[in-house]
Amino acid sequence: MATTKELRGKSADELQAHLLDLHKERFALRMQKATGQLTKTHEARRVRREIARVNTLLGSKK
Repeated sequence: MATTKELRGKSADELQAHLLDLHKERFALRMQKATGQLTKTHEARRVRREIARVNTLLGSKK
């Protein structure tokens, strides 16, 4: 998990790449939940919130 301070230091391209990774992780977590394999249910919430953080920073950089 990247802190907001760390995310602010990244360029817009780096944030886009991080966002893509987060979406892939969220998809994997959703598939685990659907098949009943998800043991750390709090991870889905963490990823969702980090996606929101990155989107907010991308919006402010434009």
